[in-house]
Amino acid sequence: MGMIYLKKYMTKGYEINEKDIDGVINFLKQTDPENATPEVAIAILEQLHAEFHTLAHEDPEALKKIYDKLKKAKRTKN
Repeated sequence: MGMIYLKKYMTKGYEINEKDIDGVINFLKQTDPENATPEVAIAILEQLHAEFHTLAHEDPEALKKIYDKLKKAKRTKN
């Protein structure tokens, strides 16, 4: 799946930002240092966003389970 495809089908609302790029770069530094670049980080964020969008359309129940898990984790954290 190419970048053109991903950008064409991205949902509106979320915009990749420096904080997210830095977070992915930090993850890559620990797991795949050779690919810890802004370009790779942006590609990963675009791919994750596209997969999230697809999941919302193809399996909204799975998306709800993810959301419920995050809510529960946030409650236990506070």
